[in-house]
Formats: sequence, structure tokens, C-alpha cells
Amino acid sequence: MPPSPTGSFHVGTVRTMLFNWLYARHTGGRVVLRFEDTDRVRSTEEAVAQAEDVLRWLGIDWDDGPHRQTQRLALYVQAAADLVERGKAYPCYCTAEELTAERERRQAAGLPLIYSGRCRGLSADERAAREAAGLPAAIRLAMPTAGTTAIEDVVRGHVEWENALQGDHVIFRSDGTPTYLFANPFDDIAMGITHVIRGEDLLSTTPRQLAVYAAFDAPAPTYAHLPMVLGTDRKKLSKRHGAVSVEEFRDRGILAAALINYLALVGWSYDDHTTFMTVPELVERFSLERVNRSPGVFDAEKLEWLNGEHLRALPPAEFAATLRAYLETSGSALAEQPERVAQVAPIVQEKLRTLGQFEGFAGFLFGPVTVDPDAWARVEADPDSPRWLEAARAALASIPAWEAEAIHTALAAACEQEGVKPRALYLPIRVAITGRTVAPGLYESLELLGREESLRRIEDALGRLAA
Repeated sequence: MPPSPTGSFHVGTVRTMLFNWLYARHTGGRVVLRFEDTDRVRSTEEAVAQAEDVLRWLGIDWDDGPHRQTQRLALYVQAAADLVERGKAYPCYCTAEELTAERERRQAAGLPLIYSGRCRGLSADERAAREAAGLPAAIRLAMPTAGTTAIEDVVRGHVEWENALQGDHVIFRSDGTPTYLFANPFDDIAMGITHVIRGEDLLSTTPRQLAVYAAFDAPAPTYAHLPMVLGTDRKKLSKRHGAVSVEEFRDRGILAAALINYLALVGWSYDDHTTFMTVPELVERFSLERVNRSPGVFDAEKLEWLNGEHLRALPPAEFAATLRAYLETSGSALAEQPERVAQVAPIVQEKLRTLGQFEGFAGFLFGPVTVDPDAWARVEADPDSPRWLEAARAALASIPAWEAEAIHTALAAACEQEGVKPRALYLPIRVAITGRTVAPGLYESLELLGREESLRRIEDALGRLAA
């Protein structure tokens, strides 16, 4: 798994790493974590730390590493020098200006926009003269100029490239750093990587990387190029589609198991109907052969729905513990009332889609109620709301034991006495108690609030209607 630590860890990167991890765990293989950080300008220590933190949270572990390419530069220098000595690569002294001019000439002539290879034909004396003059040199791989390079991609099938269209690409920059097209296959060879599972955006680099394998007389790996991850509008995933950074989903209260479950389904499926899967089930069922060729669609709404399914699947005690841990981590003031959280957890487990919804959904049980204006407008729109609240107050005041079942019986009797359906009578009660039209179970909420506080909130609602 070779991420580039150049920014936040987004869902597309994690999906690719997840597929690598699932395949390795399914086949009994070995997971190697490598940070391809040769881009010194964009790579940061913060990004490395973030990546490891995210992987640990998700439970995506590794057997070897983490390796850092910046700590392997001596190996790359020696390997590139060996290729030059064996005639597999050569120094290129062309300046940026010369390369730009050459590209413009080739473009005007309708030729492929690849390097002409003019430094490839320099004699030993010509090279020596340039070295003596102190000209900086990059190192280019001597690519085959005829025939084709082909792979049998597990996902995309047979893919073939004309060698004449590849050009001699740079494997070592003149500043002494390797390019991705060199360091990546070199490390794969050195670390015994047998399967390269990556995004299809890297498919075009494959013939150049295969040439590195050939230069080192190393067997090529098996390739599987994954479909791109798009938004619901079939465009490249971005902020407009919802959170993209994995930490944003964690902060919203998405479970790691739910995110893994969902990302596994972005471009892969077990069958035509199974959606909910645990991590062990994904490991058991995963196969590259069932990866789709067409782009996967990331839908934040579907992720939240699936997360709700995972929340409901938790044993009640585990759900309560997970909720308390989330509130503590997120810095919620509700975390200061752990016993109350434990009391409330059972009545919200069937309702929540994310843990982050808990405070807005059940906050009325922890302190003063805040009434939503739209919800209150619905209460005011019904001229009978005062009557329903009066009936509810009378019914609730007479309950001998303040328990959910007794509350249910009393309110049902009030509906029958007033000749009104529960939906009409319950609306003003729910808004008075919770401040919203959508909330946890009314009977359970009233029980947790207690008789005194419940009746006080109904009185307050009646007062607002009379004002």
C-alpha cells in the first residue's frame, strides 16, 4: 500500500488501500505499507502521521513497514548508476529550455510529444565533455523503440501500448531525487510485491514501469487497475459531494466498520443484493474478479444509511459505550453526563444514522429545550393545539407510576376521550417536550424527563400559545 503523503487522506486513497488490504488478507498475503514521499515540496510529516492514524482507526493493519522512500535514496542512487553502467539508462544533459523547444517543434510537426532520445546517442567522449563542463544531468531509462508492451489486467483485461509512443522517461532528476516511475517499481521489486492494485489513473504509467522491471531482469507483478471514484453527479469526487477527508466522516460519527463496508462496495460487489457486511465477511468474500470496470459512485447519503444499519446492529451495551467514546472524543458537553448518556442510548439507537446526530436529536434530555421555529409554526397552525396540550397535561398529571407504558396508556385514553387521532394530539406534545417534530420515542422521552419537567414544558407551550 503506497500512499503519497501530500495532503489529507481522502476516500479514494482509502478505497484503494482497502482493496489491497482485503485482497492480501483474503489470500493470506503480506501487507507492506510504504510512503512514497519523494515529492519533498508537497510531502509532510503531518500527512504521514495522519495516514497512519486513519489506517489504525479503520483497522487496516500492515505486516511490513512503514517504509519511507526518502530514507531509501542511497539505494535508488546505486540502482540508477548500475543501470547506466549496464547501458539500460543514460544521463541526459538537456536543459529545460531545450526540452521545451523540442516539444514545441514536435508538436508543430505532429509528432508524439516524447523525448527524442538525442542524449541516448552521445559518445563516451561527448558525455565526458559535458561532465567536465559541470552540466547537470538527469538519468533516462532506455525504452524499447519497437513492438508493444502488454498486460493482462485482472480488472480491465488485455491492455497494450506501442513502445514507440513511450519515450525515454526520466528516472532520476538532475537534483538527485528519483521519480515515481522509478522508485515505485524499484521498491516493488525489492519488497517482493506480487500484485499492484491501484487506481486506473495510473494505468498509462504501466509500460514505463514495466520497462524498469525488465531493466532489472525482474518478473512483472500482476496488475489490477481499479475504477475511479466519482460523485453522485458522475464527476470527480470533491467537497461538493460531502466530506472527502476520512477524518471528516470519523468526526461526523461514522463507524470505521461502516466506512469500510461502504467503500468496499464502491466499485466491487459480492452479489447483486448483499449490502451489509462485517469486516471479517468482507475479507472472506473479497475477490479482484468481482471489481467492476465502470467508475464507482460515492454517495454520502448512502454511507450514512449504511452507518445507521451498523449502529443498530451493535449490542446495546456496545452502542452506549461507542456513543460515550464518540462524545468524549468530539468534545461534546454531553460527555460530562455519562450516566445520562447510558440512559438515553437505548431510545436513540434505532433512530440515529451517525453518532454526530445524537446531540441535536437528544439534547433536550440533557438540558433546557430549544424549540425549532418550523416545528413551532406547525403547532401554531393548528387552532386545537391548546386543547390537545390541556388534554395531555390532565392525562399525564394523573398517572400513578411515571413509566413509558403508563404514559402510553394515558395518552391513548386522552386521544379516545377527545375523539382525535394520536398523530394530531401528539404533535404539540412532541414539540413542547423535544422542540422538534422528529425525536426519540415520545413515551420513553417523557419517562426520562420525569413528571415535573414534562408537565413544566407542556405548561410553557400553553403559555406561548396564549401570549
